[in-house]
Amino acid sequence: MTKQELTGIIKYDQTLDAKGLNCPLPVLKTKVLLNKMRPGEILYVEATDPHAVVDFEAYCARTNHDLMKVIESDQLFEFYIRRAENPKKF
Repeated sequence: MTKQELTGIIKYDQTLDAKGLNCPLPVLKTKVLLNKMRPGEILYVEATDPHAVVDFEAYCARTNHDLMKVIESDQLFEFYIRRAENPKKF
């Protein structure tokens, strides 16, 4: 087991700072970035919109992207999303 696996740290390929943006902008910016990424790559997103958790859960469920982990801490929401092999259109 690697150190990352032991500590729960997920290695990611791209980052998106969506802090200060409200619905639907965090999801729309995520969609644009995921479309540029290769299948299997991981996107790390930071957001402050309190509805972001519900929005990202719905978006990933509809598109087949893997919402690997969500961390909620004091008005900051962190998302780790693995790009799907063949994402569905949103």
